Amino acid sequence: MRIAVAGGTGTVGRHVVAIAREHGHEVVSLSRAEGVDLVNGRGLDLALQNVETVIDVSGIQAMSTKKAVDYFTNATQNLLAAGKKAGVKHHVALSIVGIDKANSGLYAGKLVQEDEVKHGGIPWTLLRSTQFHEFVPMSIKAASVGPLVFVPVMSTRPVAAKEVAAALVDAAEAGPKGRLPDLGGPRTEQLKSLVAAYLAKTHQRKRIVPLHLPGPMGKAMRNGSLIPVPGSAVGRQTFLEWLDAIAAV
Repeated sequence: MRIAVAGGTGTVGRHVVAIAREHGHEVVSLSRAEGVDLVNGRGLDLALQNVETVIDVSGIQAMSTKKAVDYFTNATQNLLAAGKKAGVKHHVALSIVGIDKANSGLYAGKLVQEDEVKHGGIPWTLLRSTQFHEFVPMSIKAASVGPLVFVPVMSTRPVAAKEVAAALVDAAEAGPKGRLPDLGGPRTEQLKSLVAAYLAKTHQRKRIVPLHLPGPMGKAMRNGSLIPVPGSAVGRQTFLEWLDAIAAV
């Protein structure tokens, strides 16, 4: 197939591009660096010519609910409109486990994205996954103030980005299936423990300050609402295995 990957240079997108090419597909990566802007639609019509399937793993780093909702509304509407014009037959989108239990910030944006995809006029597949292993260093970078790192109290089941990418390529090849079973990693962990392990492995001397976040988001983080339900798909690589692998590199 000719597959377009929205967000093809990102954490999951780069793996999607590589795996799809390994499977023999022709891949077009959609990103600003490659001349495509999802938010205003620039370059989309040209990039989607002769594309049969779109895999959307685009995203935004935003705590603001308005910014997240605006981004995913505009980006998804533009992607679907250009896809319909180009004759795209299948739209695959990556979402996040538990977003309907914590409707704020990024999660609110992803809910809007899911709704747009379901009503966008192109046969679709949705896959919700848990946070990637890379979420831990990203959290440390975003939440560090001098020698302190502020870490939300959170239960999570981190999954390898490469495994999520492989599931998305499989979904593209299988054709439209609606919402797939959620995908999470093999172990339920506390975010604080993962942060401590990453800091130790990378020889960073920081003090972890636990945060009990307020509202529905904080509650969902603490009570397991962001963990896949029994019967969901389970990845193989644990966080510590991922950490050992990147340390070896």
